[in-house]
Amino acid sequence: MTENKNGPGSAAFRRADMGYIALMVIPLICCLALKVLFKPESVGVDISGAMIFLTVKGFPLQDLVITESQVNSWGIILSLTGLCLYLTHGLMEKAETKRQLAAEWIVEKCGNLVSANMGERYSEYVYFIAAIMGLSAFSSLSCLIGLFAPTGDVNVTAGWAILVFALVTWTKMQGGVLNYLKGFTEPIPVFTPMNFISEFSLPVSMAFRHYGNVMSGAVISVLIGTALRGLSKSLLGAIPVIGNIPLLQVGLPAILSLYFDVFSGLMQAFIFAMLTMLNVSGAFPQEAWEKRQAKKAVRRQRAAAAKAG
Repeated sequence: MTENKNGPGSAAFRRADMGYIALMVIPLICCLALKVLFKPESVGVDISGAMIFLTVKGFPLQDLVITESQVNSWGIILSLTGLCLYLTHGLMEKAETKRQLAAEWIVEKCGNLVSANMGERYSEYVYFIAAIMGLSAFSSLSCLIGLFAPTGDVNVTAGWAILVFALVTWTKMQGGVLNYLKGFTEPIPVFTPMNFISEFSLPVSMAFRHYGNVMSGAVISVLIGTALRGLSKSLLGAIPVIGNIPLLQVGLPAILSLYFDVFSGLMQAFIFAMLTMLNVSGAFPQEAWEKRQAKKAVRRQRAAAAKAG
C-alpha cells in the first residue's frame, strides 16, 4: 500500500495548513500595523470613529475614501476565508478530525436555524446567513485585539442592510411585479405613503440598530475607563510609584468588555441574522407561494390541453 503524498500527515498537507493559518493571521496583523502607523497621538478621552487612510479624488459622485473600517472588514473577510479553508481541508466521508467535526457542527446548526425560521423552501440561504452572522460576530470581536470594529461604522452595517433589502425586494418580486406594487395600496389606497415609508425604513432600522448597539458599548467602555484612570490618579497620585499605576482601571473595564464586546457583539450578530431570515421569508409567505404554484400548474394544464386539442 502506497502512502498518499497529499493526505493528512503528509508534508504537502501540513504546508497547506500553514498557508491557511497564515491567511487567518496575516491580514489581522497588517490591519494592526496600519493602525499603529496612521493613528495620531491622543490625550484624554478618544472616542473618534474610523481613521481615513486614503482619499482618491476624481470620482463622478464623490471622492473615494478608504477608511479603517473598510480595511478591517476586508482583513476579517480574508481571515474568515482562511478559517473556512482550514476547517474544510482534508474532509473525509466519516469525520475523524476535530476540525471536520467543528465544520460539520457549524453547518448543522446554521442549517437547523434557517430551517426553523425560514422553512425548507429557503434552505439555500444557509450559506448567506452563516456568512453574515460570522462576519458580524468577528467584526465586533476584532476590537478585542485592538482593531476598530467595522460594526461600529454605520456605513458598513448600512451596506449589509441594503443587501438584505435587495434580497427582500427580489423575494417579493417572485410573486409578480403587479402583486408587489399592489401591496403598497393595502389594506386601502390611502395607506400607500405609509407603506412606502415602511418598506424603505427596513434597511435604515437594521443598519442603525446594529451600529448603535456596538458603537454605544464602545463609547461607554471608553468613558468609564477614562473616568477610572482619572479617579485613580486623583486618589492615589500622591503615593510614589503606585500613583502612576491606574489601579482602579483593573477589573471593571474587563467586565464591561466581556459584556459590550463579547456578549453584545455576538448577540447583535444573531439578531441581524434573525431579522434577515424573518424579513426574507416573510416577503413571500408559504401560503402565497403555494397559491401561486397552484395557479401556474393550472395554466400549464390548460396550455397542455389546448395544445393536445
